[in-house]
Amino acid sequence: MRNRFASRLVLALVALCFAAITSSAFAAGVVATIDLSAQRMYVSVGGKPAYSWAISSGRKGYRTPAGNYRPTRMYKKYYSRKYNNSPMPHSIFFRGGYAIHGTYYTKQLGRPASHGCVRLSPDNARTLYNLVSAHGRGNTRINVRY
Repeated sequence: MRNRFASRLVLALVALCFAAITSSAFAAGVVATIDLSAQRMYVSVGGKPAYSWAISSGRKGYRTPAGNYRPTRMYKKYYSRKYNNSPMPHSIFFRGGYAIHGTYYTKQLGRPASHGCVRLSPDNARTLYNLVSAHGRGNTRINVRY
């Protein structure tokens, strides 16, 4: 009887620990919400709002794909293979060739100006890159909406 009770107690404790680890991992996640209409990105960490930044998304003739994504690959230094070897610092790719990345054309932030990527100031791109690196791509969500 004592062994059965001890076994159940151990199982209950293991289940509680697993639930706590799972929920804290989710709560520690990063969510980047990109509002294409407002040309802003809102970043929350652990379910709490942390940042709000101006962006530039796809200009006329180019679109930034709406949807819910997870980062697929990341590069501190990256250069566009499609657009004149343009620098894309702190790139976080989320769908094929579409990425969130830094830009040196900061005067264009706040209005559509890209070929479809989501541009941020270099400092904000670095901050987001570091957040995603610290929390993991699996704990990061990218939501792009109009």
